[in-house]
Amino acid sequence: MPSRRDTIADDLRDRIASGRLKPGDRLPSEAHLAAQYMVSTPTLRNALAVLQAEGLVEKVHGKGNFVRRPARRITYVGGARTPDTPVMDLAPLSVTVRTTRVRARGHLAALLKMPTGSPLTEILCLGHEGERPHSLAHIYVPCDLAPAAREPLPYEAVLRRLIELRPPLAEVREEISVRLPTPEEASTLRISSALAVLAITRQTADTTGRVVEAALLVLPGDRADAVFTTHHAIDERPAEA
Repeated sequence: MPSRRDTIADDLRDRIASGRLKPGDRLPSEAHLAAQYMVSTPTLRNALAVLQAEGLVEKVHGKGNFVRRPARRITYVGGARTPDTPVMDLAPLSVTVRTTRVRARGHLAALLKMPTGSPLTEILCLGHEGERPHSLAHIYVPCDLAPAAREPLPYEAVLRRLIELRPPLAEVREEISVRLPTPEEASTLRISSALAVLAITRQTADTTGRVVEAALLVLPGDRADAVFTTHHAIDERPAEA
């Protein structure tokens, strides 16, 4: 027998699917909904948490719960490709960029194969669709390969400068996992802590084996796809008689 939580979530889900609740609509207050369904406030909040985890409802601090507008999906392109091929088309989004100096420690030092304490440039890129945060990327490069931070640069200009400054690339290593967001990621992306994210770690090396860039990408699971293509070499040698 379905629990009261699931019954409430099913009813609200049906109201969203049928259009009775439209994208952008504010749901009645939690107290009103709890009274309507004749349940306690904690039970009602558990039902809303189910819908938040599915990406159907979002809670805006101080304003209430809203039906989420469908988010534009972004495809991460992985696998065999040239190292400078863009991994995502962020053209539909506006991207804010913040550049800071940090020190390589712990996981970062290991990822970039640098001594602990080595100087790095961190490039924080936050994609927006309208006012809604959409995707998050932390890019780390050795300071000698980073664009000068005399003034803020647009996202596309930052990427161009990175390509211009770094040596020819030879290898891209990708590690992909699906996990729950950290509290900081959930807050930055304004998503439920129960909504899974696609977490991608990219490590790029030049022809000498030096790691020249590490990127940590976080894409909410309700708006990201990943596509990998493997190219097999074809043996065109003539058959022996």
